[in-house]
Amino acid sequence: MSFIDKKTMDNLSIRPLRCEDESDWRQLWTLYLDYYKTSVAEVVYQTTWQRLLSGANYEYCGFMAFQGDCAVGLAHYLFHRHCWSIENVCYLQDLMVHADWRGQGIGRALMEAVFAAADAEGCHKVYWLTQHSNEAGRRLYDRVGTLTPFIRYDRRS
Repeated sequence: MSFIDKKTMDNLSIRPLRCEDESDWRQLWTLYLDYYKTSVAEVVYQTTWQRLLSGANYEYCGFMAFQGDCAVGLAHYLFHRHCWSIENVCYLQDLMVHADWRGQGIGRALMEAVFAAADAEGCHKVYWLTQHSNEAGRRLYDRVGTLTPFIRYDRRS
């Protein structure tokens, strides 16, 4: 993956993941995992990539952001059932913009692509989680979403 100098957003494009994006996707997703101080096994990379490309109902979907031919961001999302509505809801699981490109509207463009995909599926609720300390992300999220009072818990290991 090559990152070019920041110039203009004129060449920004957002599109669904394609088979030929695997190398760029892997590098961006690794940076995302690094940000959250975690890693996954190779089998998780492979399985996640297969799921993202499967096109199956209730399977993960993804977008890549490109500045010209340079991959600069990604989004992973999932449609799923919800007991409180007839319509499915959309979970925006991962949103990542390369650090060199943040603050230029790419994250918002990726979110808007997910919102449009959800609308096209008749799925008008889109939600996401982030760490409390993710200040840069939260500045964007505060502009495009509503902070809820919910607190997340994980099962103890």
